[in-house]
Amino acid sequence: MNKAGPGIAFGDDRYRLLVEAVTDYAIYMLDADGAVSSWNNGARRFKGYEAHEILGQHFSRFYTEEDRRNGLPARALATAAREGRFESEGWRVRKDGTTFWAHVVIDPIYGPGEEIIGYAKITRDMSERRAAEQALRRSEELFKLLVQGVADYAIYMLDPDGTVASWNLGAQRIKGYRPDEIIGCHFSAFYSEEDRAKGEPQRALETARREGKFEKEGWRIRKDGSRFWANIVLDVIPDDAGQIIGFAKITRDMSERREAERALEAAREALFQTQKIESIGQLTGGVAHDFNNLLTAVLGSLELLRKHVSDEPKLTGLVDNAVKGAERGISLTQRMLAFARRQELVPKPVDVPVLVKGMADLLQRSLGPLVAIETQFPLALAAVQADPNQLELALLNLATNARDAMPGGGTITIAAREQPAIAVGSPGLPPGRYLCLSVTDAGEGMDEDTLTRAREPFFTTKGVGKGTGLGLSMVHGMAEQLGGRLVLRSEKGRGTTAAIWLPVAEPVAEALPERVPAMEQAEGQASCLRVLAVDDDALVLMNTAALLEDLGHEVVEAASGKQALEALRQGRPFDLVITDHAMPQMTGAQLFEVIKQEWPSLPVVLATGYAELPGGADPGMLRLPKPFWQSDLSRIIAEATKRARP
Repeated sequence: MNKAGPGIAFGDDRYRLLVEAVTDYAIYMLDADGAVSSWNNGARRFKGYEAHEILGQHFSRFYTEEDRRNGLPARALATAAREGRFESEGWRVRKDGTTFWAHVVIDPIYGPGEEIIGYAKITRDMSERRAAEQALRRSEELFKLLVQGVADYAIYMLDPDGTVASWNLGAQRIKGYRPDEIIGCHFSAFYSEEDRAKGEPQRALETARREGKFEKEGWRIRKDGSRFWANIVLDVIPDDAGQIIGFAKITRDMSERREAERALEAAREALFQTQKIESIGQLTGGVAHDFNNLLTAVLGSLELLRKHVSDEPKLTGLVDNAVKGAERGISLTQRMLAFARRQELVPKPVDVPVLVKGMADLLQRSLGPLVAIETQFPLALAAVQADPNQLELALLNLATNARDAMPGGGTITIAAREQPAIAVGSPGLPPGRYLCLSVTDAGEGMDEDTLTRAREPFFTTKGVGKGTGLGLSMVHGMAEQLGGRLVLRSEKGRGTTAAIWLPVAEPVAEALPERVPAMEQAEGQASCLRVLAVDDDALVLMNTAALLEDLGHEVVEAASGKQALEALRQGRPFDLVITDHAMPQMTGAQLFEVIKQEWPSLPVVLATGYAELPGGADPGMLRLPKPFWQSDLSRIIAEATKRARP
C-alpha cells in the first residue's frame, strides 16, 4: 500500500492554503482515534460547523444515529487502516440536524515509522447528483409504466423493416391483438387491402426515414376486421451515431372525435340556419310593421273616398279595385308577420281530426281532381293548443305545396300522432307532450340545398307568378309562436313530409259567461266622444283622425307619447285614447301605464300590427290590429265605452 514518506511536510503553508481554498469538498484530518484535527472551508460549508466548534470532536457525529448504532464510523476507520482506503456513499448529518447524501473517501496517514498517525477524510455533497439520478431512474421507470399503461393510444416500436417489436396495452385495446399475436409481424397488417395495394405502409416508412416523421389520418383495420378512423404518427429512432434503428409508432382511435366533429358541424350549420331565419324574421317583421302602417292609411282613405263617390260607378270601380289590391297587401303582410312570429294568434284547444274533417271539402276543391287525400288519425288523440284559423291556413298551405310537388297527381296523407319531444327523431323541443301533424306527398322531393332554404321567406321553386314563397315560412312562424316547430324531411325523388309539432293543450276550466250591465249601450251606438289619437306616423295619424271624425267624434292628434301626456294634462277631459304601440322614446304600452296611474277611468286602445307586447302588459288592454277598417274602429270604440266607468 502507498504510505506517506518523510519528504511530505503536512504543515507546509502551500498545501494548507490549497486545502483551505477548496469549498466544493470537505477536506479534513482525523487523529488515530477519529477526532477531528483540521477543518477547511469546504467542511465548514457542507457540515455547518466552525473550526473551533468541531476540532477535537469525534467524526462519528457526522453519521446518523442508526449508522452509529451499527458501528459504521469505527468500521470505516478499520477498513481504511486494513485496506489502505475506505470509500462509500451514504447519509451524513449537518450541524443543524439536516442530512445530505455524501461521497466519502478515508485514507490512512502514516508516520515515519509507518505507524498510522491519523486519517485524511474527503467528503463531497452528492445530494443534487443523487436526486438527479433517482429522478432519471424514476422517470425511466414511470415512462415504461406510462407507455405500458396507456390505454387510449397504441404506442409500439417497429424495427427498420416495419416489424412490430413492442406492444402496449393501448395497442391491444385499440387493435385487438395480444402481444404474442402481433410482435414479429409486419405493421402493414393494420392497413386495408386497398391501402396495402397502393403501397401506403412502405410510403409511410420512407417518408419517416426521409423527413424524420410521418403523420396522417385514415382508416385502419382491427384484428376482427372492423375499421376505425385513426391518427398515426411515425417517428424515427436513431442511435448515437445517427443510424436509424427503428420507428416509434403512435396510433389513436379518432372514430368518436370524427363523429363528434361531424355532429358539431351539423349543429353549427343548424345554428347558422336558425340565426339566419331569425335575422330574416326580424327584418321581415320590421318591413311588415311599416307596410301595415301604409295599408292602414290606404284602407282608411279608400273607405272614406268610397262614401263620397258612391254615385259614380266608374270611380266606384276604381276605388273597389284599389281596395282589392290593398286586401292582397293585407294578406301578404299577415304572412310576413306569421313568419316573424308577430301575428295576432288566439290559441285555444283544437281537436285536429275534427278540424281536418271540417275543411275536407275546402281541401279537395283547392287541390283538384288529380289529388286524393288520405287521413291517418288514432282513435284517441289529445287536443293541441293552437289558433284554429291559422292552423287551417297552415294545413291548406302545406297541402297546396304537396299538390304542386306532384304535377301528375297522387295521394296526400294527413296524419297525426301524439309523441313526447324527447323521442328519437323529435326536433329538439323542450320536454313535454306534443302532437305531430304531418302532410306527406309522393312527389319530386327536395335536394339538400332546397331543403335548407325552404323555410326562408320569398324562396320558391315554383315558376314566376305561381307562388309568393311565404307559405312554408308562415307555417314555420306560426308553429314557433305557438311553442312548436315545423320539421321538413325530404329526399330528391322520394317525396316530402312537412310535420307541425304543437304542444298538447292543458285542460282548463270552462269560463263563465261575462255579465253585461243592463244600462250599457249597444255596439255602434256610442255617443260623440272626445278622442286623443296618438301615432308617430303622420299618414296613419291623419287617417285615424279622419275615420274617427267621420264617425262623429271630436279628435285631438298627438305625434308622440310625450305630446299625448301634455294634451291630457291641459285640463280638458278625454273620453278615449287610441295609440300606436311602436313609437320612439315612449311606446304605447308605456303610455297606457302612465294613463292608468293618473287617469284610471280613461279607456285606452292600443293599435298595433304586432302580436307581442312587453312582459307584464295589462292583459285587459284593448287591442286594435293594424290595418283596420272603419267598422273595426267603431267596434273597438263600443267595447271601450262598455268598459268605461259610469
